[in-house]
Amino acid sequence: MHHSPNPIWALPFLAILTAIAILPLVHRTAHAWEKNSNKLYLSLVLSLITLAYYSTRSFGFHDAAPGYDSVRAVLKHAVIEDYIPFVILLFTLYVAAGGLRLDADLLATPTNNTILLGIGALLASLIGTTGASMLMIRPVLQTNSERTKVSHTIVFFIFLVSNIGGLLTPIGDPPLFLGYLQGVPFLWTLRLFPYWLGCISTLLAVYWVWDSKVYRSEPYRALAADRAMQIKPRIRGQVNFPILALIILCVALLVPGQKIGGYIVPENSRDLALLLLAAISLVLTPKKVRNDNLFNYGAIQEVAALFLGIFITMQVPMEILKAKGPSLGLEKPIEFFWASGGLSSFLDNAPTYLVFLETAKTLPVASGVEILKLSTGEVAASLLAAISLGAVFMGANTYIGNGPNFMVKSIAEQAGVKMPSFFGYMAYSIGILIPLFLLVSLFGL
Repeated sequence: MHHSPNPIWALPFLAILTAIAILPLVHRTAHAWEKNSNKLYLSLVLSLITLAYYSTRSFGFHDAAPGYDSVRAVLKHAVIEDYIPFVILLFTLYVAAGGLRLDADLLATPTNNTILLGIGALLASLIGTTGASMLMIRPVLQTNSERTKVSHTIVFFIFLVSNIGGLLTPIGDPPLFLGYLQGVPFLWTLRLFPYWLGCISTLLAVYWVWDSKVYRSEPYRALAADRAMQIKPRIRGQVNFPILALIILCVALLVPGQKIGGYIVPENSRDLALLLLAAISLVLTPKKVRNDNLFNYGAIQEVAALFLGIFITMQVPMEILKAKGPSLGLEKPIEFFWASGGLSSFLDNAPTYLVFLETAKTLPVASGVEILKLSTGEVAASLLAAISLGAVFMGANTYIGNGPNFMVKSIAEQAGVKMPSFFGYMAYSIGILIPLFLLVSLFGL
């Protein structure tokens, strides 16, 4: 007999997601929330509450016995199998991308800006949305430093580079890597290319028209200063290009238990290889490159602190969804697209992806429908595509939908750009992204 946890024990998971969404926006808590140590304390407290529940309940976790065995099974599944590989990949990409610097101050025309945004969107699937955002935001800001109206460019940067551009590979966006850890084939997300191309090209076209109108309203002195101050593009820290290529190969090929050239890939070999590549990047990258990038470990420490709590506390809602998933009324791809996307707009899109993937795995699959066999069950390919699109695309709807969004906003404000408020940004996303996503759901799913 399958037992379902009491929903009250999902409160620690909801609490950590609510804290991520609300505390940075409240004046009294914003300063305290900036400290990663406080985020870690919150994660640990909520995790201990969840583990206490697993130690005392009358039924076990998955196939483990109740009590200590269940706690150990939770830690093995949530921390060792999911959290550690997840953080190691993000850390390695963060270090390698942080060792690359693109110096550029181009003529800030609509065409040049559109090209920069397009390059960033391409890079997002190769080096991750965080890596591409770190690499491209400074040349975009430098190029537009003489212009008086820049905030719309940064908003589109968040749309394209920090979110939608990362759709094509598990490296591109955290939700997709979690899917990869669940058994989704590495190249499977490439089938989403038509959605990627349609949304990217549409947004670039809208941006070019928008920026062309804004450009014509720029004061003469700003355009004259822009023409007088130009720096040809120059890339530094090139040693990180082969390192990034090796990261992609490690993720794609070093799958524990599978064979490569007749040899079985050992456990933890992928994680160790990634950490070695991060160490090589740190040693070989000139210190001046990282200094000019203002490189530090604050952002990755924030991710590590918060996701420790997320991965442990999410086990309760995951169990509930596994038991109750069919009764939620979600059946069609369009429903999963908007459900996963709606939550990804206000909660972190990585756990949201996992929650709806767990729901989709509980649904019966009709004959003739393409099925993906994952490590923890089976799912209809059409539902997985809808969940992937919703989580990645709609993480762009708010500043808190995806980790790089706030990072880009902060860097832009440090450079003197007056960014929209939380709801001001949502005015952009509601006016631009929601109609685009309606088209995706009506004609593509």
